[in-house]
Amino acid sequence: MVPLLKEMNFALVENLGRPRTALFVGLGVAESATALRTLGTKVVALEGSDELLDRAMDLVPEVHAVDLTQPDLFRPAEGRSFDLVAIEGGCERVPSLVALFEDARSHLVDGGHLVVSFEAQAGPTRAAVRAALETAGFEVMRYDMNPRFLRAELTRTAKAVDDLRIRYTTSFRTTRQLARPMEKLVAMRDPDRFAADHVFVARVPPKRGPLSLTVGMLTLNEIESVERMIDDIRAVAPDAKILLIDSSSDRTPELAKAKGARVVRQLPPQGHGPAMERLMYEAAQDSDALIYLDCDFTYPIDKIPVIRKVLEDGADVVNASRTAKFQDAMPLQNFLANRFMAASAQVAHGLPTTDVHSGMRGYRSSVIRGFSFDGSGDAIPLDTLILPAKSGYKVVEFPIDYKERMGVSKLAKVRGVLWTYIRIAGAFGHGQRVGGPQSRFDRRRS
Repeated sequence: MVPLLKEMNFALVENLGRPRTALFVGLGVAESATALRTLGTKVVALEGSDELLDRAMDLVPEVHAVDLTQPDLFRPAEGRSFDLVAIEGGCERVPSLVALFEDARSHLVDGGHLVVSFEAQAGPTRAAVRAALETAGFEVMRYDMNPRFLRAELTRTAKAVDDLRIRYTTSFRTTRQLARPMEKLVAMRDPDRFAADHVFVARVPPKRGPLSLTVGMLTLNEIESVERMIDDIRAVAPDAKILLIDSSSDRTPELAKAKGARVVRQLPPQGHGPAMERLMYEAAQDSDALIYLDCDFTYPIDKIPVIRKVLEDGADVVNASRTAKFQDAMPLQNFLANRFMAASAQVAHGLPTTDVHSGMRGYRSSVIRGFSFDGSGDAIPLDTLILPAKSGYKVVEFPIDYKERMGVSKLAKVRGVLWTYIRIAGAFGHGQRVGGPQSRFDRRRS
């Protein structure tokens, strides 16, 4: 007989990101681990519940039975490192939270993430967990929670359907898309009173130093510019990999391959959002950092080494702002629209940026893997800037010169504006930064 399914731990799943490898530890962890397996993550589970062990073995290829009260809990993963360790339940059973988190840290790569979920009523306090994380050497990034108002409905859903189908049921979709976000906004006002589960996201502080680099571009019929772009990139970053997500109908991909670039074809064309999503996660597979820019010479290629150096000196995200000042290459109406959208993000989320749509940014790959960015629709650059900034990652912004583009713009402006405000509104539901508002956004003059 299959054990009774555990309800979906939304707050945990929504904070897992897209790691290459993940280690799940706790009670009933296979239910949450399946969310990552569908994205291609290699998952290992350490299951602390005898009742749910068979279920875990059905869902996860590698499962080990463990006793959460024993100091050798992580022995099945000895000698292995992961992008993510997720601990779900069982915090009240372990003899030492600090020792648990120190063991977890020893299995994480540089910049790797630890996501900890624990019951609000039965587990330790939020303050105790946060203190233990910091004592164990973690940087605590954000807090999230599962409200308890609709918990009974989610439990009934979990009983009724198999976990691999739960996300497609009407009850699940309605709860996740409509009721739960509103419930969460209310519950976040007093999480100690209204939370069913608390969730902390922490990371191993990344080391400063050299980073392997991918320079990425989205290409759509760039036959006029692609060869020269690649040559100019190689001149300033000769060791960098060059990656193109390409939807061209002309000879752009052939020309790029002849220049030594890696080309991933996305056909039929799916638009800017899905292409950018693909670019970020492809680059994060095998490079320490990604710098992307448009393939039309509007952005200064000579700033690639500058962005790389800022990342290597400790920044997590670098935003090259076109609109810190007015530029002749940009029509006045476009400049004003971009500044208004940036001001909207600042009012809504306390983000002191001047350019939410920059086409030139740099990211540490560990930060990319710490989120599951959704490229559906347009305006994904807002999510990839706002969400890290709201989560306490160090964001650096500096102005750049913007030039006349080579070729024709492919962006749909009206649709892009609509999606801009959809994404600004959607970011309200993101986890709460632990480090304080605007604590890590650095605007520089050059």
